[in-house]
Amino acid sequence: MEQTNNLAHGFDIAAIRRAAANLDDGAVTEGYQADREAVIAMLNDALATELLCVMRYKRHYYTVAGPNTGHIKAEFLEHAQQEQDHADRIAERIVQLNGSPNFNPATFTARSHAEYDESDDVQAMVRADLIAERVAIESYRQMIAAIGDKDPTTRNMLIDIMAVEEEHADDLRDLLA
Repeated sequence: MEQTNNLAHGFDIAAIRRAAANLDDGAVTEGYQADREAVIAMLNDALATELLCVMRYKRHYYTVAGPNTGHIKAEFLEHAQQEQDHADRIAERIVQLNGSPNFNPATFTARSHAEYDESDDVQAMVRADLIAERVAIESYRQMIAAIGDKDPTTRNMLIDIMAVEEEHADDLRDLLA
């Protein structure tokens, strides 16, 4: 039996077939429901946040000193590497959405939700990193809510990243004296 309304099993077959057009749009089909430019802008701010966090954790890793700080130093390095992974995932998603990832270091601090830290005291470093993780968690929570169901790929990526940020916050809380 031929489908007269072009629907089969509840799917719009014509829309599915139109996905073959506009190849220059890459992964973005006409069914993409989010405001693509707004999502890219949001992701570029998240990218700046992640890159600033990499720099903060790296600074803490290289400058932490004192007895019994080896485990803290290792935690800083692990977090820096995971934040770099987040930045890479975000940049890749921006490209998938036909955007351009903004790696301009001159604007990191203005675009970042977190702040850089130059503490020399180990506990001040841990506290600054915990604050930044909590800021990141709230930022991701708000981004996830703003995207809703309109961009499931970006939403799922942000949920995954937020889960790691929550692990970081838990780790850092345990390191507070």
